[in-house]
Amino acid sequence: MITIDRMSDRREPVFTARGLTKVYRMGDVEVHALRGVDLDIYTGEFVVLLGPSGSGKSTLLNILGGLDTPTAGSAVWRDHDLSHANEAELTRYRREHVGFVFQFYNLIPSLTARENVALVTEMADDPMAPEEALALVNLGDRLDHYPAQMSGGEQQRVAIARAIAKRPDVLLCDEPTGALDYATGKVVLAAIVRINRDLGTTAAVITHNAPIAQLADRVMRMADGRIAEITVNQAKRTPEEIAW
Repeated sequence: MITIDRMSDRREPVFTARGLTKVYRMGDVEVHALRGVDLDIYTGEFVVLLGPSGSGKSTLLNILGGLDTPTAGSAVWRDHDLSHANEAELTRYRREHVGFVFQFYNLIPSLTARENVALVTEMADDPMAPEEALALVNLGDRLDHYPAQMSGGEQQRVAIARAIAKRPDVLLCDEPTGALDYATGKVVLAAIVRINRDLGTTAAVITHNAPIAQLADRVMRMADGRIAEITVNQAKRTPEEIAW
């Protein structure tokens, strides 16, 4: 693994993984999704996990987000040992600390944008008002619109507002622009960048789209279940400056 890391002397890691391994068994066949991953992710950092389909990106993100557990190795969020947590502990961790954004929006069609976001705020200890969360993704004028009345990019921004409304420590995004066209994808990326910058939320974004890596503080390139390279962006770009 080639590592260029100038952040560890400035900040404490929020995520630490060592020897992270995940093996899925399908009958007599073993599929090695992760093969001994080591990584640190720091407070307030914007990280892009870059690599082709099947490289282990989603498996890694799911373990960091408490949606899955490793077969071997350790994954720690601050003082939470995610590797040995039970389901109740992982549920509490996800509820209190993690916001998720996926490729598909998973909004409830019968609820307005405001109501979709309010579902999360009802379960949080110190949530934003739905109106505040939607304003952060520039949807303050779409509060009472239903998903069917919105574009794909608007629906994805509602999903981002829903994820951040509980004020999570980390925002984990799995191919958030995968179902969107070029122009709409850039609007969604701008919303994620704004959350990271303005709220200080640690963000990790999975993508197979190499230009998106230019937005990150660091880029972790994955291949065959391993982190093949970690590089630091000396000059981050804005979503408006990148093209693919």
